[in-house]
Amino acid sequence: MRNIVVLDAPSNLGLRPPAPGTVPGCHKLAGALREQRIVRRLRALEGGVVVPPRYDRGDWQEGDGVFNAAALASYTRRLADRIEGHVRAGDFPLVLGGDCSINLGAALALRRAGRYGLAVVDASPDFRHPGNSDRVGAAGGEEVALATGRGQDDLTDLEGLKPYLRDEDLRYFGIRDCFEEDRAELADLKIPTVTVGDLREWGAETLATVTRQAFEIPELDGFWVHLDADVLDPSVMPAVDSPDPDGLMPDELVALLRPLLASEHCVGLNVTIYDPDLDPEGTAGALLTDVVVSALGYA
Repeated sequence: MRNIVVLDAPSNLGLRPPAPGTVPGCHKLAGALREQRIVRRLRALEGGVVVPPRYDRGDWQEGDGVFNAAALASYTRRLADRIEGHVRAGDFPLVLGGDCSINLGAALALRRAGRYGLAVVDASPDFRHPGNSDRVGAAGGEEVALATGRGQDDLTDLEGLKPYLRDEDLRYFGIRDCFEEDRAELADLKIPTVTVGDLREWGAETLATVTRQAFEIPELDGFWVHLDADVLDPSVMPAVDSPDPDGLMPDELVALLRPLLASEHCVGLNVTIYDPDLDPEGTAGALLTDVVVSALGYA
């Protein structure tokens, strides 16, 4: 049985400020889940923390590309170093974010090690790029596009390894049914996308099992799972930056994650976007911890 290693990646570099003069609170996610005893409950090893650079957009303006780009590039390399070490050692890194831009660290680490797939469990595709939007800026809504080589070279081609992920090695789960335009682009690229409605029609466990089998092929060295807390319905997870309605309920999310995380080919998991500043009683954080612990097969 592999060792689960909990690694903190408390970066908020990829999100826009929630209000002028403030910074996104998702950098507190790791501390909040640790407060719920996630390390002890998973019988996990301590992986420490990769401290992010200061959040400072400087004089950035719309049209300047991705803000905090230099800081993001530096952080992506350092986070990749830590993740790569654990993956090569045969550990299972559980990376506690942070916003979704930390997924670039996992993508770069895996690209260094070979060819890997990615299961994205998210309310939105995070696939904004210059080819489909004039509002490129926040890497937390663009990291999958960046990882597939879409966007500015200082983030898409670190170490000359562009792209970190191939389109055909992506799978999406939990996208809201209302995002028709985004889903159309992914369909044109032949990237499989499973909406909330699809999950309820066909069954989360069934669809996850099919995806796991698709990733367990000789061409791939394994796959990673990226979990954005906003895939959950706002009735149970209001503490996110974009609480879109009609999301998954906790039991549905656990049923989706379990088959993926149980695969010997699954090499790690990110957890992102939960913002303790929006959860003063800590109830959403406790629920998210319960979901992760249960999905990994622990009580």
